[in-house]
Amino acid sequence: MSAPGIRQSAIARIRALLNQPPHHYRPATTIFLDLSVDRIADELQLAARGTERGAENRPTTEAQALDDIEHRIVERIEAHKQDANTIYLDHLHTYDERVTALRFEERFATIQQAAPEAVGDFRVEATIGRDELFVLRRRLNESELERERFRARHRIERPARLSSPGKVILKIGVLAILFIIEVVINGSFLARANVGGLLGGAAQAVTFAALNIIASFFWGMVLIRLVNRRNYGLKLVGLLSFLCYLGFAAALNLTLSHLREIPPAVSVTDQVGQVVLHRLLTAPVALTDINSWVLFGIGLLFSLIAMTDGLLFFDPYMGYAGLERRWIEATRQFANARSELIDRLQDIREDATETMNETARDLSVRRSEYDALLQGRERLAQRFSQHQNQIEQAGRALLEIYREANRHARSTPAPAHFATPYTLERIAYAGGEPNSGALDNLRNMIAETQELLNVQIRAIHDAFDGAVRTYREIDELLPEKKPEKTYG
Repeated sequence: MSAPGIRQSAIARIRALLNQPPHHYRPATTIFLDLSVDRIADELQLAARGTERGAENRPTTEAQALDDIEHRIVERIEAHKQDANTIYLDHLHTYDERVTALRFEERFATIQQAAPEAVGDFRVEATIGRDELFVLRRRLNESELERERFRARHRIERPARLSSPGKVILKIGVLAILFIIEVVINGSFLARANVGGLLGGAAQAVTFAALNIIASFFWGMVLIRLVNRRNYGLKLVGLLSFLCYLGFAAALNLTLSHLREIPPAVSVTDQVGQVVLHRLLTAPVALTDINSWVLFGIGLLFSLIAMTDGLLFFDPYMGYAGLERRWIEATRQFANARSELIDRLQDIREDATETMNETARDLSVRRSEYDALLQGRERLAQRFSQHQNQIEQAGRALLEIYREANRHARSTPAPAHFATPYTLERIAYAGGEPNSGALDNLRNMIAETQELLNVQIRAIHDAFDGAVRTYREIDELLPEKKPEKTYG
């Protein structure tokens, strides 16, 4: 239900018609109860009264009016006629209420107003979606243009090499494994020359491993990647960075190897740093223990692996992967938005079509209900007319019972009105039935309204096809722009 003050949509107003019952109730039409002549004759003691009054020659032969017994019979007949008339009027009122409850005029007005509005609402929804797609397509165009200009400027013809989440996790895992292995290896080697033993060696190993692995990773990811750039100045920076990195890695691992060969006695005097620095400056490769060279080789190898991991962590050409991701995201947003808009329009179309088809069927059901009500009303009038005939026959039979008993007991001729049959004054109603012109007009209105619904259903389908077509034409209205080749 809509909130107060908010106007319902056209489809909601049409659907509300389907939730209304065709009438408020459906009482059964009862059969008029026939008079029992024998029972009334016994109740009024007509035979006995006729014999008694006939023996007294009452009414007189000259009497022209009905006597009191005959009046009682007629009053009883008239009372039953009025009771039957009350029943007839009650059922007639029920039929009239059921006809009124069909409310064809209200439904015609609502459908004729709401059905075209539903098509208009659908087109508005399609236009709003088209505007949304224009914005997303323009953003995609800008992203494509930026990407293509970058490719043209840097003479790149391949797609960017994007790292999937799995690859990123794998590369980080490699760094973590290298770090742990180097800490274990360096710790075991350094424990020999450290007064703190294994714990002291492990502390030094963590520091050197962090520098060796993490620093090498960032050397490769940031500085050395510049060697892939087209600009010769940046290539030179990348090449110099690589040479500097080699010097850094060799110096760091030589420092670690010399640190291993420092005797524990020197470590106690806190002169370790000065001794290692002196050895690096005077005799950097003067390692006396093969294990020191093994430690140097392992550290340098891990450093190279970490540097290579950083170099290949993203696309080798710096800045290209970010553009590629923005272009892919813009393409995904545009495609998803178009798909969602088409699905939403399809849901609206199906809902509107189902509602209008159900409304058309509802009109047919109500027309059948209307015809059935008119037939029932006509049958009710026929039953009431037939029942009045039965009442008249009962009245004649009751009067004849009384008069026949009266004739047999009389010694004088019976009054002349005894030979006149009783005639019941009929109750008739005119003007209650709709004329043929009104019935034809109603059927024509129903047919026209159903045709209107069919036309609007076709209009909604056409609007849907047009909206989908325009959504797909946005690619033609905003085609991919080719960058100007201004760079050699």
